[in-house]
Amino acid sequence: MAHTPLQWLCLPLFFHCFLLSSAQFFNTYVVQMDRSAMPDSFSDPFEWYSTVLSSVVVDNPEREGQGNGGGEDRIIYSYQNVFHGVAARLSEEEAERVEEEHGVLAVFPEVKYELHTTRSPKFLGLEPADSNSAWSQQIADHDVVVGVLDTGIWPESESFNDAGMSPVPAYWKGECETGRGFTKQNCNRKIVGARVFYHGYEAATGKFNQQLEYKSPRDQDGHGTHTAATVAGSPVAGANLLGYAYGTARGMAPGARIAAYKVCWVGGCFSSDILSAVDRAVADGVNVLSISLGGGVSSYYRDSLSVAAFGAMEMGVFVSCSAGNGGPDPVSLTNVSPWITTVGASTMDRDFPAIVKLGNGRTITGVSLYRGRITIQENKQFPVVYMGSNSSNPDPSSLCLEGTLDPHFVAGKIVICDRGISPRVQKGVVVKNAGGIGMILSNTAANGEELVADCHLLPAVAVGETEGKAIKQYALTNRKPTATLEILGTRLGVRPSPVVAAFSSRGPNFLTLEILKPDLVAPGVNILAAWTGKTGPSSLTTDTRRVKFNILSGTSMSCPHVSGVAALIKSKHPDWSPSAIKSALMTTAYVHDNTYKPLRDASAASPSSPYDHGAGHINPRKALDPGLVYEIKPQDYFEFLCTQDLTPSQLKVFSKHSNRSCNRLLLNPGDLNYPAISAVFPEKTTVTSLTLHRTVTNVGPASSSYHAIVSPFNGAAVKVEPERLNFTRRYQKLSYRITFVTKKRLSMPEFGGLIWKDGSHRVRSPIIITWLSSF
Repeated sequence: MAHTPLQWLCLPLFFHCFLLSSAQFFNTYVVQMDRSAMPDSFSDPFEWYSTVLSSVVVDNPEREGQGNGGGEDRIIYSYQNVFHGVAARLSEEEAERVEEEHGVLAVFPEVKYELHTTRSPKFLGLEPADSNSAWSQQIADHDVVVGVLDTGIWPESESFNDAGMSPVPAYWKGECETGRGFTKQNCNRKIVGARVFYHGYEAATGKFNQQLEYKSPRDQDGHGTHTAATVAGSPVAGANLLGYAYGTARGMAPGARIAAYKVCWVGGCFSSDILSAVDRAVADGVNVLSISLGGGVSSYYRDSLSVAAFGAMEMGVFVSCSAGNGGPDPVSLTNVSPWITTVGASTMDRDFPAIVKLGNGRTITGVSLYRGRITIQENKQFPVVYMGSNSSNPDPSSLCLEGTLDPHFVAGKIVICDRGISPRVQKGVVVKNAGGIGMILSNTAANGEELVADCHLLPAVAVGETEGKAIKQYALTNRKPTATLEILGTRLGVRPSPVVAAFSSRGPNFLTLEILKPDLVAPGVNILAAWTGKTGPSSLTTDTRRVKFNILSGTSMSCPHVSGVAALIKSKHPDWSPSAIKSALMTTAYVHDNTYKPLRDASAASPSSPYDHGAGHINPRKALDPGLVYEIKPQDYFEFLCTQDLTPSQLKVFSKHSNRSCNRLLLNPGDLNYPAISAVFPEKTTVTSLTLHRTVTNVGPASSSYHAIVSPFNGAAVKVEPERLNFTRRYQKLSYRITFVTKKRLSMPEFGGLIWKDGSHRVRSPIIITWLSSF
């Protein structure tokens, strides 16, 4: 779920396909078709798709019960909006044969994806009490629908109350699908649509037990309810998790509508289902898509979500995706296509402090969300034990894995557990089952000093790596080590904040260094939002507690913050394109915390870089009035793809319309009119000068004059021409060029920024200079 490291979430494509094929004769393949190649003898595309498949299907009566009829019998989805083609059950041999058929653009093997608030609105400057804030805008004047692809929705949550909302807009074509636990009455003026997509899931895993899982839009897991409420939840006074984070919970865009597309089930989320949901959502009329999911990245054209998002972008839909939870490892990003807004995670200024008092008199600060009968009495010391050693490498016992703790050694004691491998809350269960009375959860080097609070089933405190080492050293060297735990509740005004989360996936974008990823960061640590009534706050099956709100961490939580702010921008500027909205978000992002120092990286306790935070931390109020935007049309993105050494057939994947072709307008992928600027010098040392081009559109006052400010660089001289842009009308476009001349080739990328200022607006683009010899 939201806490799982990306390396466990995103299986390599070939390995995943091997697992599927080893279990059954057929796998699911997505077959993309070129509609312009359909013969005149066919009037219905589906009929043509079926005929093409029938030509390669091998009729084998020995494959009983596996659909051995014609091509139509093998089809589980037909796509017709953002993507043209079908998802079908095929053998590996049939998939290879169909790829050779006339009109077939590409064949994608099924890919498994996994799932990657009371304080965040105020922290982001969106507080209703402020008469100048975005909340005071009449956002209902322009209806916006956000499609949330996730685990479904718990409609009874107060966050989805539609009191005071206007009727559902006439343009909306979505439906409220029914099933176990979900009726037409579960949709309202807030939840305007709810659909389920499970054919790919069932094809890969078999029929699921409907008594154990809702085959309906109802959310059993909680993840989808949490993300939907973060996007557009209605205000709920007195929201809290067991008394923590008490306040009024609201989504980023409380006036927006929600359409829930359930694509994730107990066994995971499958690409054919996700693709169908995107296809259907665009046809339904969504304005924004929020997708807190991640999968492997091998190329732009082999990623079905990337291709589907391209189609959604062409139809004017803003697509926001989570960056993944693979940090702090570099090059751990998912969802890196430039037409997707890729969101990393950061902290807020709210914390849930707890302390560990050691028998040697030392007091150590950590965090906790435990709320229950405290078996550990304050100021009374209890035996503490660590089952590991002085080695820096954790072992199964130190990790508190299932079956590794001997009750003879841990019963009645506070147990120190190393973070890693198993879920943090699961370690607490292992300790509890072994007779432990409490747990100290210690970060390892992978997590550094970042503190993520959890709703444990026993008294537990999480501490950073440095303090964890000190506690473990005390437990290993003292003859009778003791400790006590004290849990202190909620604290506001934490400094410094925001800080880039250690788990947030990092750049660079290995597919194209010229495209900075992630695009920006948003709150993703300890986020309170609505929760399912089916699952406890720890998500463990043994957790019988039921709560209306829960606190989660992950880029799954940061993504809906950006989706909701994008909905706010769309409501105020209904004619803005997805690229204009993205530009507004990126160029107004800030790169300093509340102590006025550069944003820091939680994993290293040092300044973060654009490879960690992208353009910076989201700033909603500024994004509503950015001054200038960098527009990118669909053909511009296609021209970018033309620079990526793709074959004509691979490019065709993105040119569903027969009139789309390469005009070779971009000599360099860095010339894409992206809000971030990345200059990549080739290994050839004779290339010492590089010029990139940008065009900005004035969305501020008609008459305005901007001047450029560029940060200094050690490795290159940077010049902007012209240095001043004078606008005389709204929506006027002016271009500039930025030239980099190498002074000395550095072994590592160098970071800086370009700011266009007019006196009231600061339009900032991060700059990255890379000399390829450094990689």
